[in-house]
Amino acid sequence: MNEKYSASGLMNPFFPDEVTFGEKGVTFTIKKLFKSSDNFVFYSDISGVEIESGMFFSTIRVIPRMRPEIIINNFTKGDAKRVKELILQQVQG
Repeated sequence: MNEKYSASGLMNPFFPDEVTFGEKGVTFTIKKLFKSSDNFVFYSDISGVEIESGMFFSTIRVIPRMRPEIIINNFTKGDAKRVKELILQQVQG
């Protein structure tokens, strides 16, 4: 499985956050003006996924075991829901 989802370009057109699915885990790329961070988490290390939905966009919170939660912002509601579904399929599968 090699799928990639990017945050909406409306809120941050130059540095959208990204979620990239791989065979063994998922990479969360959080971009800022002068830096970016990649967090790779094995599917087996994920204990939960939460979505906070606003009027137009959603925030995804991924809760890994023994690490701080990962927060990625400004995804469309549909993409956030799909990211959560894909992660939970891999965690349970």
